[in-house]
Amino acid sequence: MAPRKRSGRGISFIFCCFRSSDHPEITYRLRNDSSFALQTMEPALPMPPVEELDVMFTELVDELDLTDKHREAMFALPAEKKWQIYCSKKKDQEENKGATSWPEFYIDQLNSMAARKSLIALEKEDEEERNKTIESLKTALRTKPMRFVTRFIDLDGLSCILNFLKSMDYETAESRIHTSLIGCIKALMNNSLGRAHVLAHSESINVIAQSLSTENIKTKVAVLEIMGAVCLVPGGHKKVLEAMLHYQKYASERTRFQTLINDLDKSTGRYRDEVSLKTAIMSFINAVLSQGAGVESLDFRLHLRYEFLMLGIQPVIDKLREHENSTLDRHLDFFEMLRNEDELEFAKRFELVHIDTKSATQMFELTRKRLTHTEAYPHFMSILHHCLQMPYKRSGNTVQYWLLLDRIVQQIVIQSDKGQDPDATPLENFNIKNVVRMLVNENEVKQWKEQAEKMRKEHTELQQKLEKKERECDAKAQEKEEMMQTLNKMKEKLEKESSEHKQVKQQVADLTAQLHEMSRRAICAAVPGGPPLPPGAPAPLGFALKKKSIPQPTNALKSFNWSKLPENKLAGTVWTDIDDTRVFKILDLEDLERTFSAYQRQQKEDAIDDTLSSRHKVKELSVIDGRRAQNCNILLSRLKLSNEEIKRAILTMDEQEDLPKDMLEQLLKFVPEKGDIDLLEEHKHELDRMAKADRFLFEMSRINHYQQRLQSLYFKKKFAERVAEVKPKVEGKSIRAGSKAVLQSSSLQQLLEVVLAFGNYMNKGQRGNAFGFKISSLNKIADTKSSIDKNITLLHYLITIVEKKYPKVLHLHEELRDIPQAAKVNMTELEKEINTLRSGLRAVETELDFQKSQVQQAGDKFVSVVSQFITLASFSFSDVEDLLMEAKELFSKAVKHFGEDTDKMQPDEFFGIFDQFLQAVTEAKQENENMRRRKEEEERRARMEAQLKEQRERERKARKAKESGEEGGEFDDLVSALRSGEVFD
Repeated sequence: MAPRKRSGRGISFIFCCFRSSDHPEITYRLRNDSSFALQTMEPALPMPPVEELDVMFTELVDELDLTDKHREAMFALPAEKKWQIYCSKKKDQEENKGATSWPEFYIDQLNSMAARKSLIALEKEDEEERNKTIESLKTALRTKPMRFVTRFIDLDGLSCILNFLKSMDYETAESRIHTSLIGCIKALMNNSLGRAHVLAHSESINVIAQSLSTENIKTKVAVLEIMGAVCLVPGGHKKVLEAMLHYQKYASERTRFQTLINDLDKSTGRYRDEVSLKTAIMSFINAVLSQGAGVESLDFRLHLRYEFLMLGIQPVIDKLREHENSTLDRHLDFFEMLRNEDELEFAKRFELVHIDTKSATQMFELTRKRLTHTEAYPHFMSILHHCLQMPYKRSGNTVQYWLLLDRIVQQIVIQSDKGQDPDATPLENFNIKNVVRMLVNENEVKQWKEQAEKMRKEHTELQQKLEKKERECDAKAQEKEEMMQTLNKMKEKLEKESSEHKQVKQQVADLTAQLHEMSRRAICAAVPGGPPLPPGAPAPLGFALKKKSIPQPTNALKSFNWSKLPENKLAGTVWTDIDDTRVFKILDLEDLERTFSAYQRQQKEDAIDDTLSSRHKVKELSVIDGRRAQNCNILLSRLKLSNEEIKRAILTMDEQEDLPKDMLEQLLKFVPEKGDIDLLEEHKHELDRMAKADRFLFEMSRINHYQQRLQSLYFKKKFAERVAEVKPKVEGKSIRAGSKAVLQSSSLQQLLEVVLAFGNYMNKGQRGNAFGFKISSLNKIADTKSSIDKNITLLHYLITIVEKKYPKVLHLHEELRDIPQAAKVNMTELEKEINTLRSGLRAVETELDFQKSQVQQAGDKFVSVVSQFITLASFSFSDVEDLLMEAKELFSKAVKHFGEDTDKMQPDEFFGIFDQFLQAVTEAKQENENMRRRKEEEERRARMEAQLKEQRERERKARKAKESGEEGGEFDDLVSALRSGEVFD
């Protein structure tokens, strides 16, 4: 019986398991029956000499990339069998000299397929052809000589595969092509050179991990088998952990391994009876837990396993037992066995049998007992104390503080003494050993801190000076810019008014001439006389008040902030019958003076006897309310200016920008009241002993019209900001722009026409036959639901009709883009803001008139600065008033345009109707699009399911026909052992 033609390798190759001492039988393997062996093929050429044959055979064995054990077995074969093997191999190479025998062909095909990312536009035959090509590459990487793999690596074929994986669209990712590409990488890793190349590539494992995002179960299984086997390869374990961390960011997982546990827990649909994927996941998890640093380190195994336990793997494992699959149960048993062993060993550290890691109380007690009476205990208490002080808000991002603390502790536990991290580093460049070494030398650390603090203070001072200068420059520049803009506007307005003035002057001259002409003809009569002066009335006399004899205290006392009743209002009151002088005879005035003395004594800490220590106390005079004084001191400490500097800033209207707006606002709360001024004046001879707050209020009270000056300065600083807040509400993208938009929008008019037609058509009787409707009706369109599908409303239908019949109406959002801003304007609040500006400007003008009437003291620049400000501010404010008037007129026109009542309709209500409607239209359009996509997706899935159903039988047959018995390599052995669980035995 003649041998059939073989694809890939003619020999499958030899059954090189070499598990027995006998020389292997050379067989051929048929594709449809891997167990059927043919007779050994006799060579057609004579056998060369033994020395020459050995050289030729050595070249052949080198191409096969065999292990040392298999190489020895091959060289131990008799010369005749060596010659047979050599001839068979050379014959296969002659048969496969076509284009597909070169890596360049496959790389070109991969690049071409990657450029055509989408499968949607491909015919079924094209998809089959693409998959066939990739399957052919997978076979070639397994069966071709070693020089094929070397050439493929040199041409950077791996990057081509990875680029294809990264760029594929959803359709391709869910197809067999994805599975075949992963198979190509697996085949490349089946020899030592390819495996080393894949592991050395900077992003190969990360890209392979990204394929876990597919819903294709075969692809997921292939990826997990590769990554699980990589865990078993030296240096591969950490790469896998880094790849899973990369996948966490790629898939937006809350935590690492989340997708795996979710897939493991799925039990509906196609996942209900799916055991292969769950077996692959458990195999991968066991490899992650038991390999790498976990081989030796209990702490590392506990660290990784805790991630899985926090994701809820234990109840999932209990549920997986229901599948009753021996292979899956083997992996589940290994997970639980290793967990039990590790927890028992961990508990022995605390001389316990078990530690409940779910119990915060038990873990705390164990830690406390372990550290009690050790040098570490104070630091442990400090950690707990500061944990209590840790910021916490449910809606804030304070969880990041706890995450940072968690990662620092994790790194302390798992980082090696050499500073190496077996896991993907939670905190980069964070070497525990180096940090501990730094903490050992406290003096050095203290010096660094002192130096850093000194530099920080210097930096802060320089930063404050720089910010102050920048504020001065910005204020001057802004003032200059505003002045130039105002001057230009004033120039234009002056030219306009000059022209009008000339016309009016001419009219006045004409009228004057006419008046003089009429005056000559008129007869005027003068009537002398005047009103008599009113007689003076004597002032009313009150009852006689005698002067009181009031004792005077030896020292100043705290003030009693009462409001005195004027003497002219005492008549007929209870106060006429009261004589307080009688009380002075009864009171212990010394005790009263001692209790309410204005002098505040500062006690020493080591005072033993109050009477003796009082001789050494420093007296500080304070006559104002204690709480008010305390708040005033806080303000002055924040201001960081002396009383003289504050006084100079107020007199010069803060030319140097020393007083920020927020500080001015606070200063207005501490204006000296009349009672404060009277009390301070009584003690002005004790100025040096006055408390800080008292002295500040005293010195500020010496400034003429201090409160009015402060209010004027605050208004001046806030004026530009307030105008900037008001102006956009009446111009630009606000009332004016919104009114113009609704008046000029052709799309809106067309839409209203369509809605009117809908309403007249759907409504009968008195509700129908309308010529218009209130615009508020627009937001009631969505209330009418379809009788076919309650998820569809009249608004959805309207948008569908508009998109088909009136495409120009789709520009509605663009034409009404200013509506959202206009809907935010409340006319009442706007007028209130403008009235506040008006009254503030009048108050400043009043103060300016007063200051002009006063003698100016040295350094007082109020008149010059405020005069200039009033000129510019008055013009800016009149501009705002003009804009408001224009906006009102335009808004009124817009309201009338839609037949609404101008007296009842406000801008926020009027534009809010349109804004709400636009939002509803946007949402409805998106819902229409989502419904359309869902329908298309359902149709596409139905087609694909039909295609898959047709191909399922062929695939089942093809699976049997595949070269399932091809020679396995080292990496295949790892995957096979991992799949079965033998690697964990």
